[in-house]
Amino acid sequence: MSSLQAVGMTQPLLELRNVTKDFRIGGGLGLTEAKTIRAVDGISFTIPGGNPSITALVGESGSGKSTTARLILGLLKLTSGEVLYRGKDTRVWLGKDRMTYRREVQVIFQDPYSIYNPLYRVERILYMAIKKFGLASSRNEAHEMIIGSMRAMGLRPEDLLGRYPHQISGGERQRLMLVRILLMKPRLVVADEPVSMIDVSLRSIFLDNLLDLKNRIKMSCLYITHDLNIANYVADQMIVLCYGRIVETGRVQSLVEEPLHPYTQTLISAIPVPDPRKRWKDTVKLEASTFKELRVEGACIFVNRCPHVMPTCRKSVPPLREVKEGHEAACFLYA
Repeated sequence: MSSLQAVGMTQPLLELRNVTKDFRIGGGLGLTEAKTIRAVDGISFTIPGGNPSITALVGESGSGKSTTARLILGLLKLTSGEVLYRGKDTRVWLGKDRMTYRREVQVIFQDPYSIYNPLYRVERILYMAIKKFGLASSRNEAHEMIIGSMRAMGLRPEDLLGRYPHQISGGERQRLMLVRILLMKPRLVVADEPVSMIDVSLRSIFLDNLLDLKNRIKMSCLYITHDLNIANYVADQMIVLCYGRIVETGRVQSLVEEPLHPYTQTLISAIPVPDPRKRWKDTVKLEASTFKELRVEGACIFVNRCPHVMPTCRKSVPPLREVKEGHEAACFLYA
């Protein structure tokens, strides 16, 4: 059992069990041979119930982070495995109690420029969420809720209400997503790279707002990012994905200060140091020219990039094992 699953008698808020997602590409009109790409490869983890927490899902582009998010949200169908929310399969939630699931599990997408209907003003966008889920008994009450939530997130209603999405900044658009979350009061938020497309100067404001919401409405969050600095700032625990497999999990402080898996060590060593006298370290060179070579079947997922590769790494897949209390790695260095 993963260390993130050790939550006593408290039922996990979210649980992934051996989740796999394959994509079939090519084969159109018989002109090309169809191929199967495994984007997520048998991953299992939990977000605990009880006290609210933020779990960071980190990895490079193409590691399967966003695919995992879409599987949780029901936007993609599983190839195999289970996604459980409050102990019940999400397919059951979406089939029999879709509205409850959509209210309790909210999402913040990466792109603040394409998530809004460009023909709707700001207040209509927020009012529609209130109306759809029956959060207010009158339009006046809804208006007061919108005003209060915007002020709580540090936004000025007098500057934003009446405007269309293209008339406000990307940072304001993303923070309006937090206003919606404050209105909805979900139990779980899936945030997929929410600050990657907004100004650096506004990122800390967004992240502080997110941390405030965690405590204000007692929500948990799956925060997806490739930026370990951000993960270190907002998260309580971290899960590291490499080409669709989990290679390391643990408390953020332990994982950042003492990374165990060579992939995690590579990610952390690649973080630039704010000192112009120190050279940014080069990443490990890739020894594979095709995706098939990159993902060797029946071997460690990092075998073609690992500086510590051993013969056993090419013969079998290392299991995720606890190396020290609450800190796990899938690496034969710790066999």
